[in-house]
Amino acid sequence: MNEIVEFIRKSPKAELHLHIEGTLEPDLLFKLAKKNKIRIPFSNTEEIKSAYNFKNLESFLKIFYQGSSVLIKEQDFFDLTWAYVLKCKEDNIVHTEIFFDPQTHISRGIDFDVVINGIYKALEKGNKEFGLTFGIIMCFLRHLDELSAFKMLDRANEHKDKIIGVGLDSSEIGHPPKKFERVFKKAIENGFLTVAHAGEEGPPEYIWEALNLLKVKRIDHGVQCLKDSKLVEKLRNDQIPLTVCPLSNIKLCVFKELKQHNLKKMLNEKLMVMVNSDDPAYFGGYLNKNLIESQNALNFSIENIKTLLINSFKSSFLNDEKKIKWIKKFD
Repeated sequence: MNEIVEFIRKSPKAELHLHIEGTLEPDLLFKLAKKNKIRIPFSNTEEIKSAYNFKNLESFLKIFYQGSSVLIKEQDFFDLTWAYVLKCKEDNIVHTEIFFDPQTHISRGIDFDVVINGIYKALEKGNKEFGLTFGIIMCFLRHLDELSAFKMLDRANEHKDKIIGVGLDSSEIGHPPKKFERVFKKAIENGFLTVAHAGEEGPPEYIWEALNLLKVKRIDHGVQCLKDSKLVEKLRNDQIPLTVCPLSNIKLCVFKELKQHNLKKMLNEKLMVMVNSDDPAYFGGYLNKNLIESQNALNFSIENIKTLLINSFKSSFLNDEKKIKWIKKFD
């Protein structure tokens, strides 16, 4: 094992862009489908894996929502999240801020409390057993309407002890951030932190909208920012975090191959970028694999990797004392 790979494996990390439903591995999907008597259009795990060839975000979301249909009981959400907690231990992730999509489940008649309680209890167990710190961010599905988002915000208000922020995900094209300006304004008034997916497939204008209209603290993805020099200047000057997900970008054809990814250019522009795994069960790799493959394709130095890892802590919603504690480990 070369020196940089060893450094990646051993270093502490924060993960800031992870959809918990996107960690549903084929084996668990099958197990839950059988247990909950849910019909899925696959007869074995190999069929599922072969379906994971996506043309774009839309083609992925179709499979993603099919997979989520097997999650019914609180224990299912616990088991799903616990499997990810064990991956955190394996990849030396010491802090994670995960997304969940309640609208995906509410539409199937699953109660909001069932979803959040299952997720929260698993993360709490991870905290007690491994010292994993965490935050939970509720995402609004941008292809749905504003009214549905407001209803989710009302439910989130009942769980402010568990949910630290709100985000925006799902189909980006045709669903600009401005569609949810009023919802995010209300969320901020209610004390939630805000983030949003922007500039994955969508144009740089969507990143501007997320910053100016939704007042977000972080941009999820943001890889299209390099098309707008004024935006790059703003992102660099304000050190606004961009939660980049390399293997996801390849799997969803944002870039043809990892060697073409613009992550190194973003790093060279002194942007506040870091690496995350997005939906690792579907995109072929958790955080360490994203880092190792990116390093291999883009020829990152140990200093580059160190910057990416330090950025992950700087960009987290941890308090300053905890951020400094982890960042000092890299001295």
